[in-house]
Amino acid sequence: MTIDDVEKAAAQPAPAAAPVDRVAEMRKAIAAAMSRSKREIPHYYLAETIPMRRAQDWLAAENARRPLTGRILMAAVQLKAVALALRGFPDLNGTWRDGAYVPSASVNTGVAISLRQGGLVAPGIRDVQDLPLDELMAKLADLVKRARAGSLRSSEFSDPTITVTNLGDTGVETTYAVIYPPQAAIVGFGRVAVRPWVQEGNLVAMPAVVATVSADHRVSDGHRGAAFLAELSRRLQEPEKL
Repeated sequence: MTIDDVEKAAAQPAPAAAPVDRVAEMRKAIAAAMSRSKREIPHYYLAETIPMRRAQDWLAAENARRPLTGRILMAAVQLKAVALALRGFPDLNGTWRDGAYVPSASVNTGVAISLRQGGLVAPGIRDVQDLPLDELMAKLADLVKRARAGSLRSSEFSDPTITVTNLGDTGVETTYAVIYPPQAAIVGFGRVAVRPWVQEGNLVAMPAVVATVSADHRVSDGHRGAAFLAELSRRLQEPEKL
């Protein structure tokens, strides 16, 4: 090769870089986080079937007086109920760092969001326990919109102290989720389905949802997790107080 050949080669445009497969990269990141979770965190899993008639009836009446753009989804009601229930369970709301558990005074809730092109993200909403349902619904809608547009902020991934995942819209009745490290718990909701239910001695058809908690056994135990699910159920029976 002569000097002329070298100069000619240098003058040629560099080949275009191979396109980044963002879905594949996301799957790698998810695989790393979930592998770490199952390797390092001793999970325990609990489930509770929660009657939802009062929550559904209240939400229907509430939305009937609102414009279409101001209506509230059941997902926001569930997020707020989780946040309020967690007030009495600091051992489920926090992070495990440097060999010790750090509880959080605020409930910064990660929301698991599936992306249209594939993959999953779980950015957070801060101080959910203090947000009115209107504001929480607006923040949730904005978070989903920006997640699917790829415009989330990096801080929204480091904020969460617990995550909530809802697979009800997929038809799944029960989901046992894997904890997002360094968090100590994750709450899951399936679809609201009509089930046979005994109420005041009578068999009735009751809309109900299976709520689950996956928690870190280094921090809490099954008794605490069960008490949390009972409190979550109680909160959902009083939707007007959320």
